[in-house]
Amino acid sequence: MRAVFSKPSTIIVLLLLVVFTVSAASMAEANGGEISTSLIKTLGMTLCLCLAAVAMDVSWGYTGILSLGHFAFFGLGGYMIGMWIMYARTERIVVDSLANAPLPPTPQEIRDGIGTQIFGVVGESEIPFIWFGAHSLIIQLALVVLVPGLLALVFGWLAFRSRVTGVYLSILTQAMTLALALYLFQNDSGLRGNNGHAGLQNIPGFEDVPQSVVSVWFFVASAVALGLGYVLCAFVVSGKFGSVIKGIRDDEARVRFLGYQVTHYKLVVFVMTAIICSIAGALYYPQAGIINPAEIAPIASIYLAVWVAIGGRGRLYGASIGAAFVSLLSTWFTGGRVPDVDFGVFSIEWVNWWQVLLGVSFVLVTLFAPKGIGGLFDLIRLPAPRPPWRGEASKDAAE
Repeated sequence: MRAVFSKPSTIIVLLLLVVFTVSAASMAEANGGEISTSLIKTLGMTLCLCLAAVAMDVSWGYTGILSLGHFAFFGLGGYMIGMWIMYARTERIVVDSLANAPLPPTPQEIRDGIGTQIFGVVGESEIPFIWFGAHSLIIQLALVVLVPGLLALVFGWLAFRSRVTGVYLSILTQAMTLALALYLFQNDSGLRGNNGHAGLQNIPGFEDVPQSVVSVWFFVASAVALGLGYVLCAFVVSGKFGSVIKGIRDDEARVRFLGYQVTHYKLVVFVMTAIICSIAGALYYPQAGIINPAEIAPIASIYLAVWVAIGGRGRLYGASIGAAFVSLLSTWFTGGRVPDVDFGVFSIEWVNWWQVLLGVSFVLVTLFAPKGIGGLFDLIRLPAPRPPWRGEASKDAAE
């Protein structure tokens, strides 16, 4: 751990995160400040995306595993926490509606009412088995870690054991993401199909708490998660373990020849980063308010890789900068705040042209600035002291 905090970049990132969090929370609408609740939610969601980008950078930038499926783990975390929110909120509604019945409702009547309320939109009334722990927050929080972790463990073991690497591995991860998204789109998946989970901003037990206050809670929780996740990832990429995974990235065959269990190292990184993405998703979607299968589409994971590339692959702070920069810029362009450009023959509506601009930026960064935005910090580093000439060194020794 000493090696982690010996790096100036880690200390600077954590200090900036603390200053940013305290400043934004103190100026939030809930505390009488000028920052609106919607902006606090946007900032909180941005911090969650930064955490996912840091995890992606450990997988791709440091280990060489270009996964185009990490946003699927992000979405699974949202689904796990969304199941508890919907179940607990619906349970309270059903219990309140049956409170004036002549006879107290039985547990089965309450359960039937919950099933009808949640799954009536897809023509069902029975609660699927996969909702077995939806009544318990503790169980669902455990599933936030276990479900993506187990999926990453099984997929990673099969892929890395078969020594699938490079673009073939990326295609496999993308296929896994697409298969999961197509499954979730089905009404009989048990997760409400295309409707997904909605109303996630209404946290059970806190209905009387204003959304302005709840948004600050989630904003602070997202900042804490980012700080802890950043320290964990910085620890992983430092020391002997970090040297080995960087060696795997640069020359996997040589590291394997030296006797290291490459499969084990890659599997640890893959599972760990999948769990981090899931935790980020569990914090993100209660702030977004809704999650559906479109959030797990392969394009989302491609965006995650683009953020890391633009920020600077192989630099944890670069991944954070890239995610924050692109996410906030996307909100600005797609939110109608940028005036359209009319050339007479055609006009550029930024709501529709934003993805084109993002794609062009990715190509330009790849060609002309492979170190990304994070590489700009190399220009402001103090030059290392120049060693003395051999003649000067001999003269000093003689004296």
